[in-house]
Amino acid sequence: MVELAFNVSDDLRSATGRESVTFVPDLAICELVFRAWPNKPATARTGNSLVVTSVSVDGSTVTPQVRSAGAPAHRAGTLVEAPLAACVDAGAKVTAELTFRLVLGSGTDERVGVAPKEQIAWFATAFPLLAWEPGRGWATDAAVDVTGEMATSEVFDLRSLRVKAPSRYQVLATGSAWPVASDPASGTSMHTFTASAVRDVGVTVGRLQTLQREVGGVRLHLGAPRTGTKVPLEKWADHAEQSLRRLTALLGPVPYPDLWISVLPGVADGVEVPGALQFGDLSDPEGLVSHEIAHLWFYGLVGNNQARDPWLDEAFASYAQRIVDGQDSSEWDEHISHSAAGRVGQPMSYWARHLDASQAYVQGVYEAGGSALLEARRRGGKREFDEAVRAYLRDNAHQIVVPADVRIALSRLPDAVQVLEDAGALPGAPALHVPGRPESAR
Repeated sequence: MVELAFNVSDDLRSATGRESVTFVPDLAICELVFRAWPNKPATARTGNSLVVTSVSVDGSTVTPQVRSAGAPAHRAGTLVEAPLAACVDAGAKVTAELTFRLVLGSGTDERVGVAPKEQIAWFATAFPLLAWEPGRGWATDAAVDVTGEMATSEVFDLRSLRVKAPSRYQVLATGSAWPVASDPASGTSMHTFTASAVRDVGVTVGRLQTLQREVGGVRLHLGAPRTGTKVPLEKWADHAEQSLRRLTALLGPVPYPDLWISVLPGVADGVEVPGALQFGDLSDPEGLVSHEIAHLWFYGLVGNNQARDPWLDEAFASYAQRIVDGQDSSEWDEHISHSAAGRVGQPMSYWARHLDASQAYVQGVYEAGGSALLEARRRGGKREFDEAVRAYLRDNAHQIVVPADVRIALSRLPDAVQVLEDAGALPGAPALHVPGRPESAR
């Protein structure tokens, strides 16, 4: 269980926060580990930071140890360890209370930032994120200088997300919205959201034009600068509705009752958060909309360690996008000729060693990984492959998967498995795994 509260400054450049986390590990632990992802290189270099200011565990104050873990020199670290007074066994409940300060930098083409001219701030994965992976323990992978996600998070019950902001601003955030409570004396309003099963939280605050629409039982909420966008907000909603309907037909029911979409100035691409998406102000957003919405299933519903196994969400999202947008030729022979074979399953640290790390990552995971999955679908049979993927999503819902789970899901399609082995996505021998394993709760 998680309770979060942000108090956003009048100029939108910072926020203070409080967090309460109740956690039941499935292994014995001697510390709690949180990740401060705004401190990774791609966001820290433009002035963003997340600093934990206090921690208590089960009512006792503790002094956290902050480690760089890939953060730039002389900046706040990405890894925050809170030692326990005594180690606890698996199944024991631990409750932590944290306070923190978030600073937002302008000109950030990423998931946290502020656009002072348009009076909009956005922040996703911008709180101390408990980094537990059931059966494996704490995810301590160092941040690398690649534009992309590197988080690991269990699903948690978002008991409340409260965003206090100046009343002249609108707020979009993960979860289902409660009625807004305004305080005329202070000129602020409290916006509250709840969600039963999410891995992360995203918030947008500012001078926004907004639009709501219902699509197949999903409440679609969109927000964009009041100064306007290259594509009208109604057209963004049309793209989202079309993608939602097609992806639902391919993958199964949408995992969330609410989907929040923010169109942001200064952002060039798209960012997924379970139940909330960020997009740049694009002239042609259609393909990107489908890709980011596909992440509702791949990472949102079925999670993964994004630093260790980035292909498990990015390659699958690319594969789904290309199917629903009618771009489902695999082009696998072309990727093999460009030496993509054998590299799809590499971790983020591998791509960071390339001269143009972010471009290499996109080519090796998004493009080659998506093509490998499409080729596996072609060789395994489209109907059979689609049924296997839907079963994979059902069997692993609200869990964190590893590549062996994909192998198990496709075990009756050996030709498909062979493609993914050749791509380097399924290395080594099959690992024993039982779908539906219990996941520890927060």
